[in-house]
Amino acid sequence: MGIQTPQSIFLVSACLVGLCTRYDGTTRPDAECRKFLQNSICIPVCPEQLGGLPTPRPPAKIMGGDGRDVLRGKAQVVTITGEDVTASFIKGAQQILKLAGIQDVSGVCLKAGSPSCGISGPLGVTAALLAEHSYSLYEF
Repeated sequence: MGIQTPQSIFLVSACLVGLCTRYDGTTRPDAECRKFLQNSICIPVCPEQLGGLPTPRPPAKIMGGDGRDVLRGKAQVVTITGEDVTASFIKGAQQILKLAGIQDVSGVCLKAGSPSCGISGPLGVTAALLAEHSYSLYEF
């Protein structure tokens, strides 16, 4: 039996590694993300699913601010059909934060442009919560 060496552990938006978790039930595999994670342990996650939303689901966007504002109760996440899904987005973000702590992750790879995961542009709800807790975030 050989000596085991620790590997970096990353949470990663499940759609980036080929799982059909996007709002429309599709995936957005990202070669750059997969290359970044090639020597790491990768745990795929979807905050929207962990928050209780189905797949597929109506697309949503943050209204009245960004993810930080959603966490402070000053903005909402609303679907194109007008449904307020703020509570589900916050619950999903909290679940990702809990998982990041349990797994002692080195960082989190997130999907660009997502109301949960986006980092550049409007900051997503999950990205905002993880940033508040000083996790290293990478956007693909």
